[in-house]
Amino acid sequence: MSSDEQAIRVMVVDDHPMWREAVARDLADAGYDVVATAGDGQEAVRRAPAASAHVVVLDLNLPDLPGVEVCRRLMRHSSPPRVLVLSASGEHADVLEAVKSGATGYLVKSASRAELLDAVRRTAEGDPVFTPGLAGLVLGEYRRLAAAPAPADARTPAAPQLTERETEVLRLVAKGLSYKQIADRLVLSHRTVQNHVQNTLGKLQLHNRVELVRYAIERGLDDGR
Repeated sequence: MSSDEQAIRVMVVDDHPMWREAVARDLADAGYDVVATAGDGQEAVRRAPAASAHVVVLDLNLPDLPGVEVCRRLMRHSSPPRVLVLSASGEHADVLEAVKSGATGYLVKSASRAELLDAVRRTAEGDPVFTPGLAGLVLGEYRRLAAAPAPADARTPAAPQLTERETEVLRLVAKGLSYKQIADRLVLSHRTVQNHVQNTLGKLQLHNRVELVRYAIERGLDDGR
């Protein structure tokens, strides 16, 4: 693991002590900085600000506060963490609800240790990470949301002009490509792609990839080349 990856701070939220400890141990052994753990939703919300985690590995089935509500509350922070859901459920409704609540990725608990470690790293980088078979489902939901009219009070005012490169990256994001795939397609570094996406989010005053993809699809940027 590189020095950049060693700096990734992770919080693990799961109500099963053995599972929570096992995940935290695997992450720590791989060089991640496990800054906090929590056994229920309220504890997670309470501890998150001080933990300042880059990534929260979050179970959905929590006893007091559902994982999707925990995710929504985390997204309200001034500097929200990225959320990787790690759940026993692979039900489509659960996946879509998690994404709509702000989760960056979704893995089922049958994932291997290697898959989890890779998913945490990619989530920290802002890449959407999904158990195989779920990524297409999520992109389909992006398209459905984009086809629905946004509430009047949610409409974005005239957007600042994006650069040609930012528009090119946005077009590929709307097609569902990962940051690595975009970097390979445009012959850019992974970090450069991340920077373009972050700059675009800031210019458009959007908060996450769901909103960004919806914006792009609404403007037809997923069509054509």
